[in-house]
Amino acid sequence: MQSTAAIRARGITKTFGAVVALDGVDLDVSAGQIHGLVGPNGAGKTTLLGLLLGLAVADGGTLEILGTVAGRALAVSGGVAGFVESPGLYPTLTARQNLAALASLRSEADGRFADVDELLDRVGLSEVAGDSVRGFSLGMRQRLGLAAALLGKPRLLVLDEPANGLDPAGKRRVHRVLTDLAEAGSTVVLSSHRMDDLTALCDEVTLLSTGRVVFSGPVRTLTAVSGELDYRLVTSDPEGARHVADGTPSLSPVAGRRSLSQTDDQTLVVRGPEAALDDLVVRLVAAGIAIRELGPVVPLLEAAFLALTGDDTDAGTVHEESAR
Repeated sequence: MQSTAAIRARGITKTFGAVVALDGVDLDVSAGQIHGLVGPNGAGKTTLLGLLLGLAVADGGTLEILGTVAGRALAVSGGVAGFVESPGLYPTLTARQNLAALASLRSEADGRFADVDELLDRVGLSEVAGDSVRGFSLGMRQRLGLAAALLGKPRLLVLDEPANGLDPAGKRRVHRVLTDLAEAGSTVVLSSHRMDDLTALCDEVTLLSTGRVVFSGPVRTLTAVSGELDYRLVTSDPEGARHVADGTPSLSPVAGRRSLSQTDDQTLVVRGPEAALDDLVVRLVAAGIAIRELGPVVPLLEAAFLALTGDDTDAGTVHEESAR
């Protein structure tokens, strides 16, 4: 990862009538980083993405993108691409024709374009390149939108829910495209409600709530914010593991509503801080008990999201869906 800042925002504000969308937002994103935006509906994520794409300007504060100060008198030009909410496509044209048309429209601003067929192959749409976009599924449209955003070889890629409608194979392909971009030095900012995607992809995340930043930094540092978490444990000796867990300080089996430990004899759910989990692993190994599965019931990022946005009712408990 390069140390150069791709995005530097200070005190960004944006209102729509009486609605405050962004309230003093600070944001730093390094070049070559994949940075996630997280927050409940109405938190200001879409507004912030729009500012990064030059679709709107802030009412106050300063925003520097790729070394250019964005504002009313100066639009961000070149090097930035992406989409907000959903990609704009021509439904009556084929996938290949869509990309060719977009390249033609932008040719006066920048003649450096990636090969259309190469892009379609990268996003897994080669076999349907000649098909009308009207018949595309949501996931196919998202991948075509990504290809369109990559046409001008952007240094900053801004994406809103890029994994919408993707099957596992499509998601894997999109993840690979984004990680390859970051490794090549481009910067990616993406918003998603899929915590597993953000955890797998992002170097850092920014959590927004009611237009304000409540956390910004590496995902790993969210452990302290989340506090105690529930962890699912599957071993070669369930009863022995339960005995070891009972003797591990600061760790306790989960009791209460629909716990996995009540519905699956092979699975134990324990609650405690990360340090206690490390201690448990050492004790299990010393006891000769093999660990087959160990992980948080609620992903770390989701737990932190619930805690930081004030909706942590279930952050430390097993979700009912997980117990089924």
